Amino acid sequence: MNVAGFFQAAGLSLRQIGSLLGFNTHGLNTNGFSANGLSANSQLNLTQPGGDTAAGVYLIGAGPGDAELLTRKGERVLRAADVVLYDNLVSAGVLALCRRSCQRIYVGKRAGLHAMAQSQINQLLVEYGQQSVSAGKVVVRLKGGDPAIFGRVSEEAAALTQAGLPFAIVPGITSASAACAYSGIALTARGQAASVQFLTAQFADPNRQPDFTQYQYQSGQNPTLVVYMGLNRLNELCLGLMNVGWPGEMPVALLDQLSSDTQQQLTGSLADICARYACHQQGPNPLLGPTLIVIGTVVSSPMAVNRTLLRPLQQV
Repeated sequence: MNVAGFFQAAGLSLRQIGSLLGFNTHGLNTNGFSANGLSANSQLNLTQPGGDTAAGVYLIGAGPGDAELLTRKGERVLRAADVVLYDNLVSAGVLALCRRSCQRIYVGKRAGLHAMAQSQINQLLVEYGQQSVSAGKVVVRLKGGDPAIFGRVSEEAAALTQAGLPFAIVPGITSASAACAYSGIALTARGQAASVQFLTAQFADPNRQPDFTQYQYQSGQNPTLVVYMGLNRLNELCLGLMNVGWPGEMPVALLDQLSSDTQQQLTGSLADICARYACHQQGPNPLLGPTLIVIGTVVSSPMAVNRTLLRPLQQV
């Protein structure tokens, strides 16, 4: 018979047993430690959702898709949220962490398909942010990847600052980092690429094109280029780089739905990736996006990663 069984046999309740052992109703003894040996400061307050998260506005990076890649801080705040304004790139697994009573508002944007304009999102964020002050609510703006990498976080932060509202930013794992882990393509590698550059092919003005003169090919090592939101402009991207000296045989990888169960990878070169992509799209499993484009010699020597090891055992 264990200790609890002994006291229960004597007619004592679990609450009375805890009191005798020196634990209060929160599971903490008088020295501030819980029954499992953790200090009070190291434990989440599970008795009151949101009890350990201050009211305010949080701009959170949801990561590339896999819910387990959300940071612990991001998860804590998301579980406490009263309102969540979320993007198209936020996975269902991440959204499932919200409380049932949480108000979820879709404000997603994809090429040519915007739920609302950025100015409207800013205004909505300010309106709910004001509730965070007046009603003590936790308001979350949830963005795919990292909010500070092509996530327009500075515009939303400026709107909140102008309104005098307190906010914080919780970083997330950007797709470029996930690309290395889930495809085996190292973005930098000794003897191949000493640096990496992130760029986007989408701008506020849909007619604007990237300034390819910023990416002139140099003799010797060149940076790995990682292009966000570039699939719809793949042809212009390849032609633009070749026009500033990038060789047609330069390896290219299209990495679709990174870290998800439906992740796909299509490789080729600047000269032929557009034809390969067009052919692939006619098959049974077309790329659906979001798709990250990686350009550089590192694409030709991927590491032999086993993504199955990253799944929980019950999903393998």
